[in-house]
Amino acid sequence: MTMTIGLAGKPNAGKSTFFKAATLADVEIANYPFTTINANRGVTYVRTDCPCTEKGKPCGKCNDGVRYVPIEIIDVAGLVPDAHKGRGLGNAFLDELRQAQAIIHVIDASGGTDIEGNPGDIGSHDPLGDIDFLNREITMWMAGILNRNWLRLARKIKAEGLKPEQAIAEQLMGAGVCEADVHEALCQYKDDNYEKWEENQLCELCEIIRILSKPLMIAANKMDVAPPENVKKLRELDLIVVPTSAAAELALRNAAKHEIIDYIPGNEDFNIISEDLDDKQKKGLESLKAFMQSHKPAGCGVQECINKAVFELLDLIVVYPVEDESHWTDKNENMLPDAYLMKRGSTAHDLAYRVHTDIGKAFLYAVDGRTKMRLGEKHELQDGDVIKIVSTAR
Repeated sequence: MTMTIGLAGKPNAGKSTFFKAATLADVEIANYPFTTINANRGVTYVRTDCPCTEKGKPCGKCNDGVRYVPIEIIDVAGLVPDAHKGRGLGNAFLDELRQAQAIIHVIDASGGTDIEGNPGDIGSHDPLGDIDFLNREITMWMAGILNRNWLRLARKIKAEGLKPEQAIAEQLMGAGVCEADVHEALCQYKDDNYEKWEENQLCELCEIIRILSKPLMIAANKMDVAPPENVKKLRELDLIVVPTSAAAELALRNAAKHEIIDYIPGNEDFNIISEDLDDKQKKGLESLKAFMQSHKPAGCGVQECINKAVFELLDLIVVYPVEDESHWTDKNENMLPDAYLMKRGSTAHDLAYRVHTDIGKAFLYAVDGRTKMRLGEKHELQDGDVIKIVSTAR
């Protein structure tokens, strides 16, 4: 599974700062709209506990028992109202977004930027409005694709007896929509009079498809300067909301990179390890430490945001395939060499196919690395499982 998370939002909300903090990639950051013209792509990591701690020796793939599993993250161009009509950099944004399995909507929780990302006074804009407008733009983008030739397609579905979910999914393939999502949306919509659907009906259907195909959570960014009532309003939404300070996280990760502090992303605290600091640097680190202490257990929120996107929003688990179920190693004696993100509910047979198609086809059984019990092809995997796959493939 190629896992891609998209960072979306209006210009100047802190998407590029979040991206740089999560990846330490070299991207341009500025206090004006449309700093990001082309999508930035990078690798970030989801954090989980490494099973090697159970063996009493390090696997060499983790940091003090903390395992980081790589995923792709995309910082797309900022979105403004009517982006689905091509306004601003909307076409570029929507084209990049199709590749994302989930969206982290980076909101300026401080209310210090207007709906188009222009800087203003703190608290001058209601961040709740940003959520509605982003959702609408994605829905209208999908509806626009369907509306281009809907009457012809609806007649074809009726005349040729096509499965409507298949026909609609083919139209929305460029938006990253699969047939299963369309099928579920049609079940929820409960209106099969396709030929009479007009733009309003297509928008209603695409709203459901958007929710299913592009699950979304909120990064309530700039929480270090946000009015408390803004953060409170965002937390009350029926969405996953994580208060974040991407700027603070970026400062911490840069300090760790330059061996000024000892910091593991996602931890609540850090230790100063450099003795060669001036008063300004010491004061800055003390401020960061006080900020993190006041926002336990999330710290700066960036790592928690990535974790929640993977483990809660997408409901994935981490599974470790090995060749030696006793020592948890591969044929070269590397301990826990791989960590795979799998959909919750995946089976041992699904894991075999993930390792290699030939192994999946030649699957015999699996072995639980902890209990040494033999597992059948339909055995449902659990988060943190260490699994040996036995097959006839060579």
